[in-house]
Amino acid sequence: MLPLPAIALTASDYPRLEKLARVAAQQGDMDAMFLLVEINRAEIVPDDARDIESIVTIGSWVTYLTDWGIPRKTVQLVWPEDRTSDLAQISVLSGLGAALVGLRIGDQMPYFIAGCLNVVRIESVNRSKSDTDPVGSLFGTPAFANDDDDLGPTAAKTQRR
Repeated sequence: MLPLPAIALTASDYPRLEKLARVAAQQGDMDAMFLLVEINRAEIVPDDARDIESIVTIGSWVTYLTDWGIPRKTVQLVWPEDRTSDLAQISVLSGLGAALVGLRIGDQMPYFIAGCLNVVRIESVNRSKSDTDPVGSLFGTPAFANDDDDLGPTAAKTQRR
């Protein structure tokens, strides 16, 4: 069995997340029960913690892989009431959402979906959609990779002087 990674929750997300999970778990929601267990073992970190950019928080854009064959995917982790019909959003109260919250880049976490055990691995975490790279998240390369030493027209002008 895969060891559980350490997880971290921001001080601002923790109270709302704990209340949300507790209420849903009391109503029998299995994903909320999983989330509550994760919350109870989490380290609570300040919102301005040094490594906050590498931690999956509510609102983060997360690129991940799973062990069941779906290609690399990028989604935004959101509160259940903020979820829209956008397929790029995932609720923190879903099985995958509960598994993602608090993880860091490189972490792997087991979770259940439709009664089957799966593993998710975090590839990248970004704070805004503009930071994400849809081409790279599909193909694993930067959208505008430039492998040569050409620094572009601005550099050429500077070098001629």
